[in-house]
Amino acid sequence: MWHKHVPLKVSIVAWRLLKDRLPTRSNLHRRDIIQVDGDTCVSGCGQVESAPHLFLHCAVFGSLWQYLRSWIGVSGADPFNLIDHFLQFTHCTGSSRTPRSFLQLLWLLCVWLIWGERNNRIFNNVETPIL
Repeated sequence: MWHKHVPLKVSIVAWRLLKDRLPTRSNLHRRDIIQVDGDTCVSGCGQVESAPHLFLHCAVFGSLWQYLRSWIGVSGADPFNLIDHFLQFTHCTGSSRTPRSFLQLLWLLCVWLIWGERNNRIFNNVETPIL
């Protein structure tokens, strides 16, 4: 996830995501920072906002991965684990270094977009369609 063409802040968000250290609502609830009723997903789907839900399984945010895979011409299903998702996505074209680097850039971009949109909806009350 450390890529020379990616700003450090994007790599840090991705690293925190893979370590389950992002301040998602479920993580904040687990640390007694927010109450139980405040841990639902910002998309309005009614599910608990955990990192796997927000980035992979949410009907609003997680759908980005299917569109991205169809755009680059790769098929596949999303794993339940974020680390497996990162590895599967960045290695879906084989072992060639150039495509893997490009796929890593795409993965980091999508993570940054999802996290930014989530924060935009929470802190600015502005909803931008993902797709």
